Amino acid sequence: MAEITAKMVAELREMTGMGMMECKKALVEAEGDIKKAEEVLRIKSGNKASKLAGRTAAEGTVVTFISADKKLGALLEVNCETDFVAKDEGFLGFARAAAEAAAKSDAADVEALAAAKTASGETVEEVRKAIIAKLGENITLRRFVRYSTAGQLAAYLHGSKIGVLVDFEGGEEQLGKDIAMHIAASKPKSLDASGVSAELIETERRVAIERAKEAGKPEAMLEKIADGTVQKFLKDVTLLGQPFVKDDKVTIEQLLKNNSAKVNAFTLFVVGEGIEKKVVDYAAEVAAAAKV
Repeated sequence: MAEITAKMVAELREMTGMGMMECKKALVEAEGDIKKAEEVLRIKSGNKASKLAGRTAAEGTVVTFISADKKLGALLEVNCETDFVAKDEGFLGFARAAAEAAAKSDAADVEALAAAKTASGETVEEVRKAIIAKLGENITLRRFVRYSTAGQLAAYLHGSKIGVLVDFEGGEEQLGKDIAMHIAASKPKSLDASGVSAELIETERRVAIERAKEAGKPEAMLEKIADGTVQKFLKDVTLLGQPFVKDDKVTIEQLLKNNSAKVNAFTLFVVGEGIEKKVVDYAAEVAAAAKV
């Protein structure tokens, strides 16, 4: 049997938010495979064990830029070390300047964006170095997306930590803003089912079958139960399938149809999403508990 270390238990606990002993038992059952252990916890404990979006730990801001004709835009995340700097007007000014440069240049990645010119004539990198010298913290361009559309763009910022950029056609300007706000609130994984990975769908199916087995459901019903679970999952995680946050009696798909509109694409950024920053030393906690 694979050795279950305190570090492994700590990592699984960090991923799922479950208790120390629950995590250890799941790892034993999964023979040390953390991914399988996470599935074991989901099967036994439901969605409580699923914290898959990644920890939002890094500081910084998300900013948008949209041209006056709403045909060109960018969404950008810039990171820093502390929340204090994240609120500094100099830092925020740099982020806005970099977002405009991202929209107006042909930069394909953050390395190319660093060489792009800002409205002041300086490069993004030159402005970044100047603001680092002033604020005394490391500041990095993490990611951006640039849209150029024949339709129109809409954006929504929830404070400075969540940003959305939407490319849509038809409907009024307010509709685009409402869709962007909905995305920020409901965090869909994709526009429709075609954007959800086969691996993720298969995981949902497998978990549904195992839960049904544990609940004592007949073998003949398992596939039907799994199909229903997957369909519900796809409605929950796709933009078109989600109930509109302002009126849950209609889905986003119905809302768009009612307004003769279409969403071509969207991007959602959450500051620090997927960047892990340890706050509690769970490994030490587990090791200490093991000695008791």
